[in-house]
Amino acid sequence: MTQGARTARVAEEFREILAEEIQKLKDPRIGFVTVTGVQVTADLRRAWVSYTVLGDDKQQRSTAAGLRSATPHLRRALGRQVRLRNLPELEFQVDQTLSQHQHIEEIIERLHREGRSDA
Repeated sequence: MTQGARTARVAEEFREILAEEIQKLKDPRIGFVTVTGVQVTADLRRAWVSYTVLGDDKQQRSTAAGLRSATPHLRRALGRQVRLRNLPELEFQVDQTLSQHQHIEEIIERLHREGRSDA
């Protein structure tokens, strides 16, 4: 989904606001979250918020639950700071880029070790 200039600007503004607001949340389920990006539809009615969280699977599931329950609060925070006709529906998704990168690094390292043992 390619974004036009306006939607890209709005998405970046959403990312900045949400990153700041998530850090302020008092929910103990929410771990150390980094908002890595936001994609919005052309009509700005839906926004997908990509994030990473430190920790194991349990911490990631806990953070996801905390973010889901904080969604109404986060939408209101967006509404206070951004003037739009409609507030977007927010959907949070774990950014898999880092874990995919780590997996690829592990495969490369294993191939190097296997290559050295064959020599």
